[in-house]
Amino acid sequence: MRGSDERTGELFSYVDIEERIPQNHPLRLIRRIVNDVLAGLDGEFAKLYAEDGRPSIAPERLLRALLLQAFYTIRSERQLMEQLHYNLLYRWFVGLGVDDPVWVPTVFSKNRDRLLRAEVARKFLSDLLTHKEVRALLSDEHFSVDGTQVQAWASMKSFVAKDGSGEPPAPGRNGERDFHGETRRNDTHASATEPEAKLYKKGKGKEAKLSYIGNIMTENRNGFVVEAELRQASGTVEREAATAMIARHSPGAQRITVGGDKNFDTAGFVADMRAFHVTPHVVQNTSGRRSAIDHRTTRHGGYAVSQQKRKRVEEPFGWGKTIGGLARPMLRGVKKLDFKFIWTMAAYDLIKLPRLIGAAA
Repeated sequence: MRGSDERTGELFSYVDIEERIPQNHPLRLIRRIVNDVLAGLDGEFAKLYAEDGRPSIAPERLLRALLLQAFYTIRSERQLMEQLHYNLLYRWFVGLGVDDPVWVPTVFSKNRDRLLRAEVARKFLSDLLTHKEVRALLSDEHFSVDGTQVQAWASMKSFVAKDGSGEPPAPGRNGERDFHGETRRNDTHASATEPEAKLYKKGKGKEAKLSYIGNIMTENRNGFVVEAELRQASGTVEREAATAMIARHSPGAQRITVGGDKNFDTAGFVADMRAFHVTPHVVQNTSGRRSAIDHRTTRHGGYAVSQQKRKRVEEPFGWGKTIGGLARPMLRGVKKLDFKFIWTMAAYDLIKLPRLIGAAA
């Protein structure tokens, strides 16, 4: 007999939200590990909130919601709040009951900024890597570094002369502006809407854009991001950030190798690495110059392996831009974007866990 298409309204639901999520869903393992890491950060959270007053959004729920935003390519916090309203999987992951109210987007943003000031994203990534189930998947000897261009949330029309001498755009909502024949540089021009962004192009023949540079350090066994930070764009920022990340992760405690592209083949960077007891497995740049490394480094089989493994450092960038929302984040300022960048890299590490832990089991 054909079933009826008429809908009857139900006043109550007798199925627990926990039972609606499949036992083999990959978010179950991710949520368990995330909860372990957040429990370890309980002391940090306690320092951020007053002991009395009106209760705020629980930081654990806020951070789980931000992970969902990266996992499922949710472009804005307003859209995130909308989907939390009706998506049971999202409610379960965040820790909301079926009838719990969803937060107002502006309140959500203000509470997120509280965590930004405490560098919670960096602490979360660090604690995630020391989790007992994650630590066994990491290499502690072989690493790679690289940087990527992150486009700023600003129009090129906003890049105007600092002294106000530039020609204003035509009147109207999106007035035209003729830039032909005009020389624009970071020392003489700045964005009126995003002053911390710099005009930058990644390579020859590429278009110059208002950008930042996101930098990461990955381990070579499974490609986990172990360090991440975002800085203002410059010609030397990738080497400077790589030095800072290596110093934080392995401050000369043991001998490690670090792979990198031709951009890292400079005498200064190689000297800094050797001072940190790091073997620089960088690509030799011999285009009209002499490489900073020689046969004493390249003759070893480990150098060839590092050259193969270092290419995996591009995978977090690709995932972050196509899925994690880093192609052009709708945030402004180095601090907010740094939080977004580190958090997205932590999300990238998390999505790798169900497959790797399942394979190990």
